[in-house]
Amino acid sequence: MAGWATVSDVSSRWSSDPDVPRGERYDERFRRLATSGANVHGEADLVESLLGDRSTRDGAGQRVSVLDAGCGTGRVAIELARRGFDVVGVDLDAAMLAAARAKAPQLAWHIGDLATLDLGRSFDAVVLAGNVMVFVTPGDEAAVVARCAAHLAAGGLLIVGFQVATDRFDPADLDEAGSVAGLTLIERWATWDRKPWPGDGLYQVSVHRAG
Repeated sequence: MAGWATVSDVSSRWSSDPDVPRGERYDERFRRLATSGANVHGEADLVESLLGDRSTRDGAGQRVSVLDAGCGTGRVAIELARRGFDVVGVDLDAAMLAAARAKAPQLAWHIGDLATLDLGRSFDAVVLAGNVMVFVTPGDEAAVVARCAAHLAAGGLLIVGFQVATDRFDPADLDEAGSVAGLTLIERWATWDRKPWPGDGLYQVSVHRAG
């Protein structure tokens, strides 16, 4: 399909940082949080609440679909699938995808660059969690938003969470890129559990609608 890339073809802040934990090391952090009693599925909770008026089926009897863009080891995608959504995961890191496939081989996992992605289908929601926008190649952020928007069905939701810093892609940049891609901002919070924006201004979760 158009837009596919191999690991050797792609570049990002993530892939260029040797200190970033990957695969099993990445998952271990969330296992520790879960053991401590923390909710590690805030992203899935929000997605389900936003799509919940349609339950897990649309008017044609099909499961509501979600693209987990920058899925990593599949934490969000696997939880959404457990809740009944039709989920596809995409990432450019082979080690992270290997961990995702090992945990949920029944799901669709694809390696690809979000800035050029073309899956040839649309989704009811595209989710970018886990600071995906912080780690994409500098200068590619608007292209990532555009390609994610291109995968949304009419009325679909782009749900994006990331840490905010003044020297990189910020909420205003996201809104501008979204507008160019035909998206409209409908909600913004300071956390995945909907604490009011701006909160402390260090994190944002935005929801943009297509069409």
